[in-house]
Amino acid sequence: MPSSDRILTIDAGTTGITALLVSQHGLITAKGYQEFPQHFPDEGWVEHDLSEMWNATREATALALAAHRAEHDSPAEIVAVGITNQRETACFWDRETLGSPRRAIVWQDRRSAGICQRLIDTGIEPRVRELTGLRLDPYFTATKLMWVKENDPHTWAQVVSGRVAIGTVDSYLIARMTRGLEHLTDHTNASRTLLYDINSGTWNRELLELFGVPEEALPTIVASYGTVARTDPDVFLGLDVPISGIAGDQQAALVGHAGFSADSVKCTYGTGSFLLLHTGEKIIHSAHGLLTTVALAHPNQSEPDACERRDFAIEGSIFVTGAAVQWLRDGLGIIQDSSEVEELARTVPDSGGVVFVPALTGLGAPDWDPHARGLIIGISRGTTAAHLARATLEAIALEVRDVIDLMIQETGVELPYLAIDGGASLNDLLCQLQADITQLPIKRSEQVETTGLGAAFLAGLGTGFWKNTEEISRLTRISREFLPEANREDLYLHWRAAVSRSLNWS
Repeated sequence: MPSSDRILTIDAGTTGITALLVSQHGLITAKGYQEFPQHFPDEGWVEHDLSEMWNATREATALALAAHRAEHDSPAEIVAVGITNQRETACFWDRETLGSPRRAIVWQDRRSAGICQRLIDTGIEPRVRELTGLRLDPYFTATKLMWVKENDPHTWAQVVSGRVAIGTVDSYLIARMTRGLEHLTDHTNASRTLLYDINSGTWNRELLELFGVPEEALPTIVASYGTVARTDPDVFLGLDVPISGIAGDQQAALVGHAGFSADSVKCTYGTGSFLLLHTGEKIIHSAHGLLTTVALAHPNQSEPDACERRDFAIEGSIFVTGAAVQWLRDGLGIIQDSSEVEELARTVPDSGGVVFVPALTGLGAPDWDPHARGLIIGISRGTTAAHLARATLEAIALEVRDVIDLMIQETGVELPYLAIDGGASLNDLLCQLQADITQLPIKRSEQVETTGLGAAFLAGLGTGFWKNTEEISRLTRISREFLPEANREDLYLHWRAAVSRSLNWS
């Protein structure tokens, strides 16, 4: 293949869009990034303007293409596009104009907590968990759609009439890239909506009726790799290339670690932190707070749109980790940049007895309490900003420990190590704390952008850029390993005591 051939990845995160160009050697050779605004119209509400997200997508892509041209004095030959995205966010757009009648409701948004409790009170949750592998929580798409149905009748009338489509962020970006010709999602994203039957791999009529969602408004579900659409050059920077890889961000990160086989486990540190343990073709239903999700859907070679096989994972979803560091920066002003938290935390040997439970948008796994709120306890006259910074890093590692313990308990798998990625994985102190608190070796990926890299791997598999998963496995690299140096069981016991005090607060 020509040396200029690249896979373009669009990683649509919660706070911005990252565009990557990836070479056949699995190297990220150019990058563009563009933030987009966050909207907080009410307490616990988080929204995105889809037009701002689309503009950021085009701008980030243009930056990546320009970076390649500046480096090589020639344009990149884009052979395929991969898309990975924040998952459960509920998006609405006009099928003809592609404009949005309302802002998207973000996965972090908690406005549907009352709806969830109302449904739980009917006794329906065990049936929902049996069908979906999920639980009734504001986190998931269908509860957000039900809120719109009950509170925004103008938008919902357009959904029912067929004028407005609904989907997740991947669906919206595909619609924009194809100028409205395609309305698609893949199995990994569909499995996060509470409308997808984890057993059959289809939209489930019983769930559609429960949440009142018309199936005609939903996207067609396709495999996670294989050519399923083509970009329109008139709307997407002159690019006329196949869209051949789609996956939710956490599943894409697992692929970025080459986690194609059962018992592979990874943790991505982003706005929140998410742990996935690959369970192969076996569906494991958790009894204690983990989620069941599709890890990857493999295409049928004779019918690219069809799915030949699905792999599964159990997931622990932690809502606030990197966002806690952002709160130290934006809410308290004790650091000017998120990267400063490690230096500040290293100025003290420990947190001075301070424990921070960053339940700023409720708690995910294993407690699943949308009414929990953040708590800082153990403060004394000697407490400083440095103690709080260190307690924040400890909290991130402790939240991950909660999920690791549960995964081991539920599966019986003895984890040999934890593969990590994401922006906060560059924090050496956090990595060492994670090793000490979990008593596991921590292996940091050489590529921090593992999510985007995973989407590139899928797009490349879908077009033959890489022949198979074995070839991809040879491209992944570890930058550093952190081994346990101390046992912090005392810290963990204090953590669980503090968590108990944060529950059911609001």
